[in-house]
Amino acid sequence: MTESAQAGPGRRTMLGAGAAVLGTAALGLAGGPAAADTAASASRRPGGHGFRLDLPVPTVIGHRGTSGYRPEHTLGSYQLALDMGAHIVEQDLVPTRDGHLVCRHENDITATTDVADHPEFASRRTTKKVDGVSLTGWFTEDFTLAELKTLRAKERIPGTRQKNTLYDGRWEIPTFEEVLRWADREGRRRGKPVWLYVETKHPTYFRGLGLGLEEPLAKLLRRYNRHREQSPLILQSFEPGSIQRLARLVETPRVVLLSAAGDRPWDFVTSGDPRTVADLVKPAGLKWMASFAQGIGPTLDLVIPKDASGRLTAPTTLVRDAHAQGLVLHPYTMRNENTFLPADFRRGTDPNAYGDAFGAFQAYFATGIDGVFSDNPDTALLAAADFTAK
Repeated sequence: MTESAQAGPGRRTMLGAGAAVLGTAALGLAGGPAAADTAASASRRPGGHGFRLDLPVPTVIGHRGTSGYRPEHTLGSYQLALDMGAHIVEQDLVPTRDGHLVCRHENDITATTDVADHPEFASRRTTKKVDGVSLTGWFTEDFTLAELKTLRAKERIPGTRQKNTLYDGRWEIPTFEEVLRWADREGRRRGKPVWLYVETKHPTYFRGLGLGLEEPLAKLLRRYNRHREQSPLILQSFEPGSIQRLARLVETPRVVLLSAAGDRPWDFVTSGDPRTVADLVKPAGLKWMASFAQGIGPTLDLVIPKDASGRLTAPTTLVRDAHAQGLVLHPYTMRNENTFLPADFRRGTDPNAYGDAFGAFQAYFATGIDGVFSDNPDTALLAAADFTAK
């Protein structure tokens, strides 16, 4: 058994709301060396600088809500994630022209809304370079909030998730403030806080347009009392500089997202910092991130790489190395469909059919990760219950 397979103290499993929901356990989020109460907990619970958050381990994060079942970043997607039992529900934030923060995975809303069906906005279609990538479509920063509210959300990948198209047009684009109000209402109704996982998207790009994300985000967090060290909210960004900026504004726990090993965060590109993600996942890079963040969100390939055929190879030392710096790991993203699974766990020839997602979850949980983003929280919860029952 690896260190990750050891069950931490106080963990239990319950069945409820049609999904396996893990009992509460304290998840330590820290910015320094690990502190542990026992030898067993030391191997599974990094951290200890006051960030003792009531989250189960493994933590199940509803990726953009329940994007495996509903159009992503809609109140319908968020509600279903919560109803399924997801421990945290994720939001990605981009700004409108008039400075409101709205929930979209990207500022390019061509694939996730019906904007192309609105002739009044035909002239807004344009080509932009976002973080060095040329994109043609419609962008949130070219719309006021009132204009965006005339649009409706739709399924982003209808070829893969054809059943989700049933819900096209049902929900509008939510503002982050609307999500905060929803979370507060649901928290009162359920008698416990609703956890949110909030990402700043393309922060350097938007700051260059005079639409910085961090300051208005911090203002909302303070307004809704989610700016404290123990607040039920985690901040995340692919740009370490955005996390550093947020660290100066609020005490809310923070996570640095990490993409492919050869990539460079966009703020590194613009500032001339030569480091890549491969540098950041080395002990020195992890130590640096632990000085202003409490966790990392690596792509799953940084935890277990794949070979040329798409099959899993041996795990890296990232989990061990990150835990040694007191950092939690919430990798992304688990999905049920064959096309998204490692080749080891695909079943049949239909890329859109479900594969052996449970087997893939067990492989990743066995590395010692503290949680995972999933488009299918119900599957993730059952897999987490299986893992903790061993």
